Amino acid sequence: MGVYNVHERLLAAKRSEVGALMETLASGDDKLWPHDSWPAMVLDRPLAAGAAGGHGPVRYTVTAHVPSQWVRFTFSGPRGFHGFHEYTALAVDEEHTLLRHTLAMTVRGPARLTWPLVFRPLHDACLQDSLDRAELACCGTATRPAHRSRYVRLLRHLMR
Repeated sequence: MGVYNVHERLLAAKRSEVGALMETLASGDDKLWPHDSWPAMVLDRPLAAGAAGGHGPVRYTVTAHVPSQWVRFTFSGPRGFHGFHEYTALAVDEEHTLLRHTLAMTVRGPARLTWPLVFRPLHDACLQDSLDRAELACCGTATRPAHRSRYVRLLRHLMR
């Protein structure tokens, strides 16, 4: 089964500002990943090609990185996840940037069930929180903060 999942937010900020947020990923001062309410993104070294780690049960390696513009993580787990997720900062004009997170993968075996029933709802909620953090950091407020569904709240409770 193929999966293509995109989350994006138009930010009233220069690409350099949004890119600077991306560069903090998995650092002690991570301003983009919602580590306060989700498993932290952890890498075995600073953000660069070859760094390996993950968040929660999701494992990956940084396979491409253009500083302050793009970073791609290729999955190594959970079993059955084959593909990548990435953040991209796309300049719209001098004062606006589109921050995009893309997940593209095929799922096999048990992941054909765990992706739609467990991982997708949690992924979607986590990414909306990440975009809220980006908007808050760049603009001072999140105009439409993410709301977690009952189902996501149930899954998070069951995973504790």
